Amino acid sequence: QVQLVESGGGSVQSGGSLRLSCAASGYTYATYCMGWFRQAPGKEREGVAVIARAGSTTYADSVKGRFTISQDRAKNTLYLQMNSLKPEDTAMYYCAADPAYGGIRCAFEIESRGAGMDYWGKGTLVTISS
Repeated sequence: QVQLVESGGGSVQSGGSLRLSCAASGYTYATYCMGWFRQAPGKEREGVAVIARAGSTTYADSVKGRFTISQDRAKNTLYLQMNSLKPEDTAMYYCAADPAYGGIRCAFEIESRGAGMDYWGKGTLVTISS
């Protein structure tokens, strides 16, 4: 059974940094498209960053240059380093995975807001104060 468990959320001031982690289990991690998505109160879910099984990465325009997605395959763990945080980054952040997608299809999950991702964690809350 696929399990994704996020951690690392918290409250920081604008301009600060956080690193989110997503521990994955129950499947062959390296063969999956993995990603981070977020949902702010009263807003639709949006794609933040994805990493394809070959290692290519795609970011939402709103986080380019500030966020970095990475993974440690030996630990089956996905990360999201978030720097220069802004109040508009406040949201619940979710880790997601899908076994079917190569690089192009994986990248499309940003635009589709994760509609095609099969597996989801329960989320970790990030709050940025001004």
